[in-house]
Amino acid sequence: MSRLIWLGVRIAAAVALFVATCGYAIIGNHTDVLLGVGCAVAVGVGVGLRGGSSGGLWTGILVGSLVGAVTVFLAGALSVGWGVIIPPLLPLAVGLIDGLGRSSLSGYRDVVREAFILAVLLSVGFIPALIAGDVSQAPLVAAVPLVAMPWTALLIGLLSRRREGWGDARPPRLLVFGALALPVLMGFAFGFGIIREDVGLSGVGHVLWIAFTMTLSLVLLPVVGFLVGRAAARWLRPRLEVYGQLVAYLRVMWVPIGGFAIGYMTIIFLFAGFYGTLERFSPGAFANAGTGLAEWVSFSFFTALAQDYAAIVPVSAAARTLVGIHLILSVGWALVLFAAVMTSIEPKLAQIARRHAEEDGD
Repeated sequence: MSRLIWLGVRIAAAVALFVATCGYAIIGNHTDVLLGVGCAVAVGVGVGLRGGSSGGLWTGILVGSLVGAVTVFLAGALSVGWGVIIPPLLPLAVGLIDGLGRSSLSGYRDVVREAFILAVLLSVGFIPALIAGDVSQAPLVAAVPLVAMPWTALLIGLLSRRREGWGDARPPRLLVFGALALPVLMGFAFGFGIIREDVGLSGVGHVLWIAFTMTLSLVLLPVVGFLVGRAAARWLRPRLEVYGQLVAYLRVMWVPIGGFAIGYMTIIFLFAGFYGTLERFSPGAFANAGTGLAEWVSFSFFTALAQDYAAIVPVSAAARTLVGIHLILSVGWALVLFAAVMTSIEPKLAQIARRHAEEDGD
């Protein structure tokens, strides 16, 4: 149980950080960002916990981040209403899971199961933004993914039934009846004015506008969401497997990388002290020299990277000599340690490469 809790915490932290930072980079509306983060955390954690320890972490982070990013983009960048935000999200999530191979959709029953689970997760993800925005609409809007679930499952089944291994020739009658509830409810909502479209049309024009709106919400957006999600996941899947193979190499490289970082930072802090000491006993050795340790550390850091630091400039011969010595030591440290590390870990890397080759051969 503690392992699953830790898995959920890591997924939630990762997707929340990604979606929140991307959201505020795109828009500045807190409610829209909260909507994206809520959907990302709910879907990501739910999908990740279903996957378990074997791939659940990265699957949850990927699916949750993509769903959350799309939500923020629709809500904030395009400034559209709930009627456009909700329809593509559920099929998008199902398409991502299907494309990643995390669920075998071999019949309408499988599609209904996946759609229902994700509809519940999306409903939960909507709640924080709804409470922060309009509490009066929260119960109605949060229930929309569940109401739309049969219709979405029917569309996904019709799009997937020609795939190899599909077992159902026809959709179940109960699913068809459940799917018809959504267009009927939308028709009544338009007819009784529950859903208002201020488009300045009347008569036949207004009827055509309602027909277009329902077609867009009920067919076009869900179909596009599912197909795009599945295609994107299928494209990403083999490329993500490469990163899975890199994990073994990173485990071998982790200790040498840490050792290099410690040595590099030691050189930076050591020369930061040298620069400050030189300026203290030889005022004017550096132009625009500051008095705090942070400025000398920044100057030393950029010097180690062979980059100019605009705020401080070496002026005297002693200062330029010290900078030259710093550059030589930094470059030398990188080259020498790289050669030593490669010599010491080359047998381990070769062993990992042989193991991967044997696995590919099998």
